[in-house]
Amino acid sequence: MPCIQTKVNVSISPEQETRLKTGFGELMPILRKSEDWLMLTFEDRCRLYFKGEDRPAAFVEVKLYGAAGPDAYDRMTAAVTALLNKELNIPSERIYVKYEEVTYWGYDGSNF
Repeated sequence: MPCIQTKVNVSISPEQETRLKTGFGELMPILRKSEDWLMLTFEDRCRLYFKGEDRPAAFVEVKLYGAAGPDAYDRMTAAVTALLNKELNIPSERIYVKYEEVTYWGYDGSNF
C-alpha cells in the first residue's frame, strides 16, 4: 500500500501526469509492492523554494506500509529522480525524496 505524493513548482500537463503515473507504477517492484495498491497525488505549480531559489524543484513523499530496506530506497530514489528529470526537466540535485514506513494502514473500514 504505497502512496506517493509529488509536489513540484512547475506545470504538469495531462500527458506528463499520465507518463508519471505509469512510471511510478512500474517502479513498485523496487519496493516489493504492486501497482494494484498504489495511490498517487500530484500537486503542480506549488510555491516551492529550494536553496533559496524557485527554480524547478520537487518534493516527493513515499509512504509505505511496512519497510523496504536501504538498498531498495536507494534504487527507488535514483529511479524517482530520473523519472522527474525525464518528464519535467527537474534536475536530480533539486529533488528531495522522503520515505515513511507506516505500521498501521486503514482501508475499507479496517486496518492491515
